[in-house]
Amino acid sequence: MKVALLSDCYLPRLGGIEVQTHDLAGHLVTLGHHVEVFTATPGPRGEVHGQVTVVDGIPVHRLAIRLPWELPVNPAAPRELRRRLVAGGFDVAHVQTGVVSPFAWDCTRMTVALGLPTALTWHCMLGPAAGLFRAARFVRGWAGRGVAMSAVSGAAAEPLRRIVGEAGEVSVLPNGIDVARWRPPQATTGRGGSSGPLRLVTAMRLAPRKRPVALLDLVRRAADLAGPGSLDLTILGEGPERRRVEARLHGHDLDWVHLPGRVPRDELPGRYAAADLYLSPSRLESFGIAALEARTAGLPVIGRRGSGVGEFVTDGIGGRIVDGDIEMAEVIAALAGDRSAVERMRARNIARPPSQDWPNVAALAVAEYERAQALARLVKARR
Repeated sequence: MKVALLSDCYLPRLGGIEVQTHDLAGHLVTLGHHVEVFTATPGPRGEVHGQVTVVDGIPVHRLAIRLPWELPVNPAAPRELRRRLVAGGFDVAHVQTGVVSPFAWDCTRMTVALGLPTALTWHCMLGPAAGLFRAARFVRGWAGRGVAMSAVSGAAAEPLRRIVGEAGEVSVLPNGIDVARWRPPQATTGRGGSSGPLRLVTAMRLAPRKRPVALLDLVRRAADLAGPGSLDLTILGEGPERRRVEARLHGHDLDWVHLPGRVPRDELPGRYAAADLYLSPSRLESFGIAALEARTAGLPVIGRRGSGVGEFVTDGIGGRIVDGDIEMAEVIAALAGDRSAVERMRARNIARPPSQDWPNVAALAVAEYERAQALARLVKARR
């Protein structure tokens, strides 16, 4: 099968969609498929205007223009995209989208107009934007024209199902992970013992949606409940909220909170091996790939109910799922005094790796492509 993967963002930008699209491309090639990527992200040397770069053996069409901050937007892309899709003889298109993805939406309009079987995966929680999508009706319209809709979690799929209604089905196509890369040896039992502070860790972009300032407030509350010297928190990542986070640290004398910045991905397993719990405070977490990586490394994860974390964490078994910040603080404080519960959850996570291993996810993606092809045939037969 010849697959066109289309995404606003791609490497060298680093983020959830970028990394997932890159990894999916590699695993599809491993299965014997031919893959090319189309993106509005400039190349590593600033390649734009349709230049093709090769990333890990995958051709990447850089349908970008030079914009401030390298914004992945190009209103002029559709004409050239159309030419390349027709010339390429693709069997299916797989579009990756977020809440605001102008290039991805242009791609979807183009693939639908061409009659090219199209799978569209949503990597976002629509949140307050759901009403706007319902009113605009283009998502429902695409479903009615045979686009195979999916989202990365059940939580992300639910609002889409209400928008699409009877026009189509919204399936779940989760993000994938290389379990062997993140999973520690079976013999790993964690740091062991109950001395010293409970070591908390999170990896996030320091942006309002990820709620780093709210995280500081809730862990400060947890420390008040658990007592002096009970907690130690490391926040891995960078972003526009860093100054606010630093101001909150200084204002409340939180010298047990550490901000090492963004660290290389290869360093994360070691960071997780030295920690006890992973925290995911975001309300609008469509999946939580960083949390899945930590859970695969064995860390119990504390996440929010209604987020994508519930796809791979069962409350009380591999972590805790809470209703809000107050409950998260209370759970952290309770676990600071019950290290045996932490170790039980860690042992369970190590013994039972998550189902989102890349071979499983790549097979689900291929099933989505086959569904898209069947829907395209059905739409054609109706004409």
